Amino acid sequence: MPHRSLPVRPNLDQLKHQAKDLLRAIRRRDPAAIADLATYHPDSVDPANAKLADAQLVLARSYEAPSWPRLVLACKLTDAIWRDDVEAVRTLIMQNPRLLHEHTIIRRNSNWGPPMTYAANLGHDRMIKMLHALGATDLETAIDRATLQSKIETARMLHTMLGSPRPPADALGGPAYTLSASGTALLFELGATVFDLDGKSIAPVGVVLETDSRKPEAKHAILEMYVQHGLTLPDTPPMALHRGRIDLLEEHLRRDPQLLRRTFRHEEIYPPELGCHDEVLATHGTPLAGATLLHMCVDYDEMEIARWLLDRGMDVDARAAVDADGFGGHTALFATVVSQPNYWTNRRGSQVAPFTRLLLDHGADPNARASLRKQLHPGYGEDTLHEYRDVTPLSWGERFHNKLFVSDPAMRLIAERLGR
Repeated sequence: MPHRSLPVRPNLDQLKHQAKDLLRAIRRRDPAAIADLATYHPDSVDPANAKLADAQLVLARSYEAPSWPRLVLACKLTDAIWRDDVEAVRTLIMQNPRLLHEHTIIRRNSNWGPPMTYAANLGHDRMIKMLHALGATDLETAIDRATLQSKIETARMLHTMLGSPRPPADALGGPAYTLSASGTALLFELGATVFDLDGKSIAPVGVVLETDSRKPEAKHAILEMYVQHGLTLPDTPPMALHRGRIDLLEEHLRRDPQLLRRTFRHEEIYPPELGCHDEVLATHGTPLAGATLLHMCVDYDEMEIARWLLDRGMDVDARAAVDADGFGGHTALFATVVSQPNYWTNRRGSQVAPFTRLLLDHGADPNARASLRKQLHPGYGEDTLHEYRDVTPLSWGERFHNKLFVSDPAMRLIAERLGR
């Protein structure tokens, strides 16, 4: 069934345009619009006689709002909170008291929560105090979101308002997901632990390793905080890389002179005993199963370690292992074209590809060939397994099914070096 979700900060003007577009589509009997009309309008409406109010109601209900006026309220409320307009929010709440406890952007699965939690995401302390005085009770979710968003002083204030309790066992998960080092540090300061009362590890290492964010310094800091608070991490080269510890990698290289030629199984990069999952839920771009440390550096944005590996003599064209079905064998250059960091640089409009340049400057073959298959995390909109046989880095990027993971600057650099 058709379904829409409001963005974190919905725009009322855009929704008005959507309603007008929907009305036009209904009147011309567009199949998708007619399906929306049948699904979300409580009455039987002749498309030819549909009015703007009908389209507005259909649109509102498809966004989980019971009516168009309620959708308008959501837009006004979020806009006022975002602008930190305390008096405007107070007026809206006094006129519509139920808004105090309903999800601000209506969606039942929204983790931005009711108005006080929504304001905590933004670090708007005056707003939080006003809403609490009006009777808002969502202090627990508010402090979770403030910590996750690194709004540290807001989180401190909310912790005091809660009566300064010890953080719950799962409190570290939020800042682990966003790689908030400051949020993690605050929770340890407030009494969070990496073990439960039975001595079992509850440190969300798997979340840190598998989150879609790529903030190397924050990731290193969080893992070191876990260690400082008593957690023992595996003494393996992939974990040393995750921790950003070149000193540990030096020691591994001393013990194993073949380290720079080694490939690592998925379970060595994402240890199940630390809460990690399979290749789909362990979020990354070009496959890492059977990869080398250099492949890992590209997807985890570890430029310093990549330089260290190359300076120590690592083959820039070292290939990943080939599995029983013939997939794999790709070089790290493939990972510069399709990677998790590219998802974020594309959203920022970045026009640089430092890893691509680094590898090409060290002699990487722009026309290496490999066969790859990839299934993205379902959170990116589809979870179909795609196969790409006998591709070069360029054709890997050209054919990849989700362009948000593909770096156009990387592909231009490869083309400049006669890649095909």
